Amino acid sequence: MPDLPASYTFCRKLARQRARNFYYSFLLLPSDQRNAMCAIYAFMRYSDDISEAEGATPESIERWREDLDRALSGNYPANPLWPAFHDTVQRYKIPCHYFHEMIDGVSRDIGASRDIGVSRAGACRQIQTFDELYRYCYQVASVVGLTIIHIFGFDSPDALQLAEKCGIAFQLTNILRDVREDADNGRIYIPQEDIDHFAADLSKYDANFIALLTFEAVRAHKYYDESRPLIDLVSRRSRPSLWALIEIYRRLLERIERSNFDVLSQRIRVPTWEKLTILARARFM
Repeated sequence: MPDLPASYTFCRKLARQRARNFYYSFLLLPSDQRNAMCAIYAFMRYSDDISEAEGATPESIERWREDLDRALSGNYPANPLWPAFHDTVQRYKIPCHYFHEMIDGVSRDIGASRDIGVSRAGACRQIQTFDELYRYCYQVASVVGLTIIHIFGFDSPDALQLAEKCGIAFQLTNILRDVREDADNGRIYIPQEDIDHFAADLSKYDANFIALLTFEAVRAHKYYDESRPLIDLVSRRSRPSLWALIEIYRRLLERIERSNFDVLSQRIRVPTWEKLTILARARFM
């Protein structure tokens, strides 16, 4: 029988090393919920890493999907994350289809170099409309929110729609931060219809580029504002963690705006001291 405590230890270590914004909010949770968050994060991290690995193929994603199905049935593959992941899914009654949707989202980028579009890296995958972008954000971010609110705890079905919107806000923020990095990797997530509307070049920092990213930031703020009631719909002991997570991402968006969207010359972050200040405030909620 796999060692469940060792599996949780592995997931905690992975989250501490790589989760950055997420991990800070985990610290505000009781240990059982914190462990569960780390287990879910470990699955998300591995899904991303497999899809982004050099030489990734649809077959590698399908093998990961098969591993997921085996783990959900209690037949653990070799990866040490699975016992903790399975325990978390069972304990918090998380719908399994969310994890398949996450895999659908990250697998979208495999084979991007064969698709139409041009970036500094050459051919790239290009999203054409906001509806298409929304679907992508739902798969890679909203389903994460829909998963973790089961760990936070909620009663009102309204929490599901709000968690979806919160995930959209987070992913739009990530996309704004990562314009240069994504383009260099052959991925452009800002819709082509918006790029065309502002006559922007994503490799050129000028007035058109700033206007385009301003437009996308306004869109992100809309989803932050619409999802704000979610905080009061999760269980009381989870609210500080959720508030801190939203606040960290919202501050990231504000820092991008304060830089006048100069995301081509730098990677904008929320510094550790500011995250710790947010955690301190959250403890008094």
